[in-house]
Amino acid sequence: MKRIVVTGLGMINSLGLDKESAFSAIIEGRCGIKVIESFDIEKFSAQIAGEIMDFDPASVMDAKETKKADRFIQLGLKAAAEAMEDANLPEDFDRERFGVASASGIGGLPNIEKNSVVCATRGPRRISPFFIPSSLVNMLGGFVSIYQDLKGPNLSSVTACAAGTHAIGEAAKSIMVGTADKMLVIGAESAICGAGMGGFAAMKALSTRNDDPQTASRPFDTDRDGFVMGEGAGALVLESYDDAVARGATIYGELIGFGESGDASHITTPTMDGPLRAMKGAYKMAGEPKVDYINAHGTSTPVNDKNETAALKELFGGKENCPPVSSIKGQIGHCLGAAGAIEAVVSLMAMRDSVLPPTINYTTPDENCDLDYIPNKARKAEINVVMSNSFGFGGTNGVVIFKKV
Repeated sequence: MKRIVVTGLGMINSLGLDKESAFSAIIEGRCGIKVIESFDIEKFSAQIAGEIMDFDPASVMDAKETKKADRFIQLGLKAAAEAMEDANLPEDFDRERFGVASASGIGGLPNIEKNSVVCATRGPRRISPFFIPSSLVNMLGGFVSIYQDLKGPNLSSVTACAAGTHAIGEAAKSIMVGTADKMLVIGAESAICGAGMGGFAAMKALSTRNDDPQTASRPFDTDRDGFVMGEGAGALVLESYDDAVARGATIYGELIGFGESGDASHITTPTMDGPLRAMKGAYKMAGEPKVDYINAHGTSTPVNDKNETAALKELFGGKENCPPVSSIKGQIGHCLGAAGAIEAVVSLMAMRDSVLPPTINYTTPDENCDLDYIPNKARKAEINVVMSNSFGFGGTNGVVIFKKV
């Protein structure tokens, strides 16, 4: 099997429009969660989110073309362009052997909401002809392949909050079995709209700490009351180790393990068993290395944080053997299908800079969440192996492990 490495990274979220500014803000412990400004939230029980306020779609596509692409696609184009530039590829690379693996949990929900209202109030003839192609999840990969002129496999993962992580695994498999030499992974999400906020709130999944947005998302803290929605995108360029070395590429890390599993239990409530089996699969594939840092799924929901903690203790043989763990969702919110891609980027940058990202808003320990969560402040540390977890509705789980090369 070919060794798979990461040679390019891109990221946009509520703390920054590029990977370096966003990562610096995360390490500084800043928070991008605030009261929603993009629509009227007066009647909503949850009124806060990690919105990206200063992104100009015209920075990634012609202004006249923006109506053809939902916001999640626009954010994905931004991260993808940064990752491709970061990879520093030669001009003559084989575009027919370079594919795309895209991911989103919901896709163009704002456009679905908008055109549903148009259909109901103004009639079906007033629906935009761009509605369907701007909303489909796989159109993220479609747009990216067109803008980057990539003609290899064009795949799409739509596995809720595990989608970004699954896309990394699918991209790696494509290279391993030889259907592509290189793959661009993009996970993107932008579901901060009435239907998105109202739907998750109806499930009692969202934090309602509206009077204090900066401390609303509290992964692993005993006072956590639900997740906070975020939006953004993460992108990674994957290629074989031999190709990367041959062209003198900068290597952020090698993908040494990925695990996938299904809970087969409940459509929304996670188990401990499913995530644990995904972790075990990735850990076994990686050769059971010494893991130095875990970027947890850590949603700030009562059940996930407790179960993920229990699974980690089971995997590593007890609390005392578990590596430091943190969740960045307290800072940028839960970016749903983009979360896995964004968190993989953050994990690789943490390994590059030898720094452990913090879990902010961790003030009151929970007896069921008793690991080292790197509370509130980043910590310098030598990092040679990182694990990143993602779990989604439907009981779908994905885990990736990278090592320093």
